[in-house]
Amino acid sequence: MDQQQRAGAPQYRPPSPGQGGGAGESSSILVVLVGFLAIFAMVVLPSISTISNSFSILHQVPEGHVGVYWRGGALLKTITDPGFHLKLPLITQYEPVQVTLQTDQVRDIPCGTKGGVMINFEKIEVVNRLRKEYVYETLLNYGVHYDNTWIYDKIHHEINQFCSSNSLQDVYIDVFDQIDEKMKDALQVDCTKYAPGIEIINVRVTKPKIPDSIRRNFEQMEEERTKVLIAIERQRVVEKEAETKKKMAISEAEKNANVSKILMEQKLMEKDSSRRQEEIENAMYLAREKSLADADFYK
Repeated sequence: MDQQQRAGAPQYRPPSPGQGGGAGESSSILVVLVGFLAIFAMVVLPSISTISNSFSILHQVPEGHVGVYWRGGALLKTITDPGFHLKLPLITQYEPVQVTLQTDQVRDIPCGTKGGVMINFEKIEVVNRLRKEYVYETLLNYGVHYDNTWIYDKIHHEINQFCSSNSLQDVYIDVFDQIDEKMKDALQVDCTKYAPGIEIINVRVTKPKIPDSIRRNFEQMEEERTKVLIAIERQRVVEKEAETKKKMAISEAEKNANVSKILMEQKLMEKDSSRRQEEIENAMYLAREKSLADADFYK
């Protein structure tokens, strides 16, 4: 009985090499595919995502920028030029830093004038540049967002200082044309002292926004001033015309006087010439008569 059961039970047979080849080949393809995806994630994806920047090996520094690197949170002295470069993934972090001209826009800057009027500068543009030779020193002291400290925050401070020491009339009209240069000089002085790599090229300040009631008063004042200027200009034109007429009359009188003088001199010369001619004729007559008298005497 036991022998029959043993004879009828299925016996285990080891798989032949031909039957197990399909599973091994699938495993090899899976390994190759996973490896390809890993390489793709480490090389290609970092160029389109900043989050995976630390995973990248190959990275590109765009034109007008330099590449800076951190390892373990410490800034490296390595500075790379535009182009493709390699770095250690996970260990080294990379950031492009612009070294060409850039324009930072500082918006909505409230300030109070010396008279206590609150005004608002909607936009101030600061054209600046970070010098390439000072990239390491600047980033070491102030980080990648160095412009927050030396441009954005500094503009707010300088504008408030300027407003607090000037009246609304000065800020809005009288010295508004000087604000650009004042802001540029103020920014450059501190940058030269504390962050010499930052060069301030230009500052453009827009007209501040003031309360509507005060703005209408300024507009009325400007209209009255324009009327006064027009009246003054008309008066100058009238005075200029009168002066021109006077000069023309004087010129005409001088011309007539000169003509009269010339005519008078001409008449005097004619009379003098006639007188001399008469004198000559009289002398000739006397000489002739004398000679006749002498001839009669000696006969």
